[in-house]
Amino acid sequence: MNTLRPGDAMLTDWREAAARFEREIAKAVVGQERAIRLLTIAIFARGHVMLEGDVGVGKTTLLRAVARGLGGAYERVEGTVDMMPTDLIYHTYLGEDGRPRVEPGPVLRQAEDLSVFFFNEINRARPQVHALLLRIMAERSVSAFNREYRFPNLQVFADRNRVEREETFELPAAARDRFLMEIGMEAPRDAQARRALVFDPRFHDTDRLTEAVGADVLDHDRIGTIASAIQHAISAEPAIETYVVGLWEALVRPGPAGIRLPGIDMDRLVQGGASPRGVAFLVRAARVRAWLEGRDWLVPEDIRAVFPEVMAHRLFLEPVYEMRRAQIVPDLIRAVFETVPAP
Repeated sequence: MNTLRPGDAMLTDWREAAARFEREIAKAVVGQERAIRLLTIAIFARGHVMLEGDVGVGKTTLLRAVARGLGGAYERVEGTVDMMPTDLIYHTYLGEDGRPRVEPGPVLRQAEDLSVFFFNEINRARPQVHALLLRIMAERSVSAFNREYRFPNLQVFADRNRVEREETFELPAAARDRFLMEIGMEAPRDAQARRALVFDPRFHDTDRLTEAVGADVLDHDRIGTIASAIQHAISAEPAIETYVVGLWEALVRPGPAGIRLPGIDMDRLVQGGASPRGVAFLVRAARVRAWLEGRDWLVPEDIRAVFPEVMAHRLFLEPVYEMRRAQIVPDLIRAVFETVPAP
């Protein structure tokens, strides 16, 4: 079969559908254009997403809108300290006749039509729950009730409670590496958008907001095929390959790269991370971004546009610097961009 190019009719139609999808999602959330674009990239890159942000900034509304526009089934669970791995698969109860009953849990309730799975406050759940979720994310399958369930269209979205520390279980590095992106959401800074969120009653009814989003704008059953076509359609010139490797090298070894940040020992800053898998995810996301922009080749801006969300959470700092991570990592990424020459 011939390789598809971004100008081919099918990929052009899908790019137009992706643009419609973004417009529909924007009906439910305001001031989140970057988050919407990054979520669209993640969908076509077939990657899972961790959402970051304070309470009440619209993470759940955004994901409900995404689920409606994407089609397929949507499930949401709340992380709790007493949650067990089996709670994702099934739950038991006593029927009216006093006999025990077993029903499918949130992962299996919609069977293999499950498309969007939202795990709210994932760090309230115990590591055993994380382990099962990671397996489902990696394999898109699970064994239960003497059969194997497959979820070819599944994408997992999660968020963390960033305020409270009691009765929370932070995800280990290997778990965070399974997420393609960590996308930050904050209240919009535009004054008009802020006024609308506060005073416009339309934004006070989440159900109506999501119902206004066009349903099934994207055919979730075909996204996997289109995602593969996009990866084969977007080329990377040798200069871009050299640029990506240079960014990677400077990020994990900033001292030898000549990067200096005030008050930081650059030779001790980075403990590890930013694995080859992470860099491969970076290129995968950048190719989707290029496709959405209507090109069949990568440019440096494609790499930079997704770099913080794909690479920042894969970078592990020495403990003495970890508490200042929110300040140090963005400064480091900016310095990497300034240090490594773009082609």
